Amino acid sequence: MHWRVRAIRGATTASENTIEAIREAVIELLDELETYNQLDPEEIVSATFTVTKDLDAIFPAAIARERSHWANVPLIDVQQMHVQGSLERCIRFLIHFNTPDPDVKIHHPYLRQAKNLRPDWSLSSIASPQN
Repeated sequence: MHWRVRAIRGATTASENTIEAIREAVIELLDELETYNQLDPEEIVSATFTVTKDLDAIFPAAIARERSHWANVPLIDVQQMHVQGSLERCIRFLIHFNTPDPDVKIHHPYLRQAKNLRPDWSLSSIASPQN
């Protein structure tokens, strides 16, 4: 068996630039990530969160770090490049993880207004999670 690094992308939007709104959006995004992916936090290499320039009330990585099973995951936040007319109040992540299964099914969660960024990765286009 050969281990391989794979990646999961995801995004969501916050309703406003407040700690509460950003926390709600990040928790919802990470819950979706964990519900539809067989992801062991011990196998996560790193997670990068990006936010648009209009979100600065709290770091998304700080919210992820509150999850007890994410305590040892290397996390970082960066500001996303600003493009005029792009989606506002957007939070994205890129998570690299090790897996012994090179064919593992990956669900890339795109929620709220971020669904429009990758309509081809909506839940209706993936198979049910394996139990």
